[in-house]
Amino acid sequence: MKDVNGKLILITGGASGIGRLMALTLARKGGRLVVWDLNGHAIKALAAEAAAEGISVTGMVCDISDRAAVYRRAKALIKKYGPVDILINNAGVVTGKPLLQLPDEKIEKTMQVNVLPLFWLAKAFLPAMIERNSGHIVTISSAGGLIGVRGLADYCTGKFGAVGFDESLRMELRHIKSSVKTTIVCPFFINTGMFEGVKTRIPLLLPILKSDYAVKKIVSAILKNKKRLIIPPFAGSVLFFRMFPVAVMDTLSDFFGLSNAMDNFSGNISKK
Repeated sequence: MKDVNGKLILITGGASGIGRLMALTLARKGGRLVVWDLNGHAIKALAAEAAAEGISVTGMVCDISDRAAVYRRAKALIKKYGPVDILINNAGVVTGKPLLQLPDEKIEKTMQVNVLPLFWLAKAFLPAMIERNSGHIVTISSAGGLIGVRGLADYCTGKFGAVGFDESLRMELRHIKSSVKTTIVCPFFINTGMFEGVKTRIPLLLPILKSDYAVKKIVSAILKNKKRLIIPPFAGSVLFFRMFPVAVMDTLSDFFGLSNAMDNFSGNISKK
């Protein structure tokens, strides 16, 4: 098990949703937590919540869709706290509309928040990890990064990209024989409000995940240096079913309710 006591941990989109819960959980284990978020009030509320428990979580307002802002904040963070030991790419947005109803600016924003910052953040913090031969980059993707879902074309595109990013990065690190770890996390829908209104046809196999449960599994995967976490485990069956003809995949998607999971979606663009 990884010991995070005294380790500097950065979580993007960390002031609310599962980011907030991860920050508190890892701080309780002795981690030095810094969160980046657009919401300064939420950062202050999280810091106060942590202080009330006798733990410390600090934060910086940062728009990770702004490449220059990411690099500026990264330099400031390193100067103040030192090199990052664990980077958790958690920030994300969702629009939840069919492709032809997606405004162009919403598509662009999805890519600017869900995909491009993976590169900016890695370029900002990975060199020091490689130099020290120690570090961990965690990327929160989605089960929507394993299978396309109607009404989530932009979101799934970004999450497929996150899976590809993690895999490519892992291969690069293996090539140079680096001890820096990576973890890709692909959860089914989580009840943070981000996906308010979504439904599941077979909750026994594909339940809407509770935030506390999801965070417990994610933190455990980080501490165990797991390369990939898919929750619930049944969601990983899509990797097997991809061996079958597309018509079979489509039929299975209909059967398990993925084709209409977004029919009652009412969530707003939100952080995870």
